[in-house]
Amino acid sequence: MKTTELQAIKQRYNIVGNCEALNHVLDVALQVAPIDLSVLIVGESGVGKEIIPRVIHDNSPRRREKYFAINCGAIPEGTIDSELFGHVKGSYTGAINDSPGYFGVANKGTLFLDEVGELPMATQARLLRVLETGEYIPVGSTEIRKTDVRIVAATNVNIRQAISEGRFREDLYYRLNSIPIQMPSLRERGEDIVLLFRLFAMQMAEKYKMERITLDEGAKQLLLKYKWPGNVRQLKNITEQISVLSADRLITADILRKFIPEDHETTQLATIPREGGDHSFENEREILYKILFELRSNVNDMRREVSALKKQLNDVQDKAPAVASPLPATQLTPITTSAPAASYGMPYTAEDAVAEEYVEPEKEQENLNLNDLSKQMLEKALERNHGNRKRAAQELGISDRTLYRRLKQYGLEK
Repeated sequence: MKTTELQAIKQRYNIVGNCEALNHVLDVALQVAPIDLSVLIVGESGVGKEIIPRVIHDNSPRRREKYFAINCGAIPEGTIDSELFGHVKGSYTGAINDSPGYFGVANKGTLFLDEVGELPMATQARLLRVLETGEYIPVGSTEIRKTDVRIVAATNVNIRQAISEGRFREDLYYRLNSIPIQMPSLRERGEDIVLLFRLFAMQMAEKYKMERITLDEGAKQLLLKYKWPGNVRQLKNITEQISVLSADRLITADILRKFIPEDHETTQLATIPREGGDHSFENEREILYKILFELRSNVNDMRREVSALKKQLNDVQDKAPAVASPLPATQLTPITTSAPAASYGMPYTAEDAVAEEYVEPEKEQENLNLNDLSKQMLEKALERNHGNRKRAAQELGISDRTLYRRLKQYGLEK
């Protein structure tokens, strides 16, 4: 590609940099644009992969048709099929109307699938069919629909590793990878780092009406030495921080060191401490798995403890009714006077005591004996509970067995 054409593309899309790797990426994108092949853009997070699909679409025969950029990692797994392939009314809760999905709306146009490595396996199978035949079935439908969509995909995932781990389909990878484009990381772009810093500083100055920050030679060397794990996105973030927080407009190496990590050689955004000295986690997903595993273990332990407590409680309840008088039940004489049962020298159960110590409000006649009081209480409890004996017993604080015995004693059985 001629230098003048390349510079025109950079100006159109506000692309800053002159490194050979970036120029090669743009050259490949312009060569493949007129040819309807799938493109897979690979590169680290923050390198600016989203610019290349736009360049491809705008320089292709589809440039007058629709272009959609979709972040596959931001759509919940439960709705991504509906988002991509559409659905019919009533196919799931909340599907109040038919939806064509992105593949229906973008017919004749271009779809940019960012973070394609995050797609669920079932969705990958659907996507493979679209790439092979141009056919898809909306969620909840049996009707096959056709679409003519060009796919440009991007990922920062190591697809080869994902395939070996069973997280990505190998056949889909080869379908998407008809034309591979490798975006260079910021640390590979040399002097482009200083040019980008200058651009971001100028944008901040113009936007917020402040004096633009500049770098001295020592700061430039420090900027070039740092490995930029967050790439262009991180560089822009740090430039904006310095523009706002630094009182000095000429940035020296000492000032710059306050805003970038001391370890210039690292390419990791954050280090994860070792646990126990013999094991470390390399990404957040593994940490999450460990937390969930420990949480499940804690829940299981709590479940076992609750079960043990329930068993102990049931054992106590089962044994409580068995505490009876040493005398046979036929030898117990009903209490017929107002004197406490203990004064007769007769043993009695706790359940009997609760019922026999219950006293109605003082408005009741004082000359009623215990039998009359007990009978009255039973009748009122049954009346309040509409004849339900179990609830009446619970209200009186006695067992079902004691209630039945009292009913039989007072002739209240029906």
